Amino acid sequence: MPRYFMHLVDSTDVLRDPDGVVIPAELVERVALRAARDCMAGDVKHGRLDLRYRIDVHDENGKVVHRLAFPDAVEVLFLEAVN
Repeated sequence: MPRYFMHLVDSTDVLRDPDGVVIPAELVERVALRAARDCMAGDVKHGRLDLRYRIDVHDENGKVVHRLAFPDAVEVLFLEAVN
């Protein structure tokens, strides 16, 4: 089974996943989505949500096989003003 690396990327830095995860190729998108939401959940617990990040998934050869921007990982709903 292949190993994939879920790197956390913003406009200036990359936090590399040194270990990766061994999963079937068909689960890459689902695992990246879960990783992005886990990162965001930690931010929300501290009162902040930074949507400038993304998860870049690389295969064992370093090729990007999937990219997930944080805004694509959640649906943001706003409360309409009540008069």
